Amino acid sequence: MGLALTEAAGCAATGDVPVGAVVLGPDGAVVGAGRNRREADGDPSAHAEVLALRAASQALGRWRLDDCTLVVTLEPCLMCAGATLLARIPRLVMGAWDPKAGACGSQWDVVRDARANHRVEVVAGVREQECGDVLRAFFAEHRD
Repeated sequence: MGLALTEAAGCAATGDVPVGAVVLGPDGAVVGAGRNRREADGDPSAHAEVLALRAASQALGRWRLDDCTLVVTLEPCLMCAGATLLARIPRLVMGAWDPKAGACGSQWDVVRDARANHRVEVVAGVREQECGDVLRAFFAEHRD
C-alpha cells in the first residue's frame, strides 16, 4: 500500500484526484503501477487501476493476470471493478472505501457478484485512515 500511496502523491502535479495503484506479480514484485491521470491526459478512462492493469499486462505480455494482486488506495469504481474482473485478478487490496461510487462493497459489489464468471477476494481497510486522509485533504483544498 505504501507504493500505491506514493503513486497517489504523484497526482499533485496534475491536479488529479490522488489515487494510486500497483499490481503485484506472483512473487510479490511490482509488475505495474498507475495513478489517476484523467486531468493530465484528458482521458475519462485514465484511472489508477486501469493504468496499473495495462502496465502489468504489458510487462507480463498477457491480459490474464490470474496470479497477480491489485493494490489501490481507494475502492474501485464500476469501470475499474469491471477491469479488475476482466483481467482475472484474484485479489484486490484496498485502502479507503468510496461510499459514493465504490463498486467493491459500498454502492455495488461487482467483483463478488455471483452472476460474473470470476470472483475477486477483497481485502479492505489496509491503511484506510492514511488513504482517506490523502483524499480528504485534496477535496478540502479544492472546495475552499
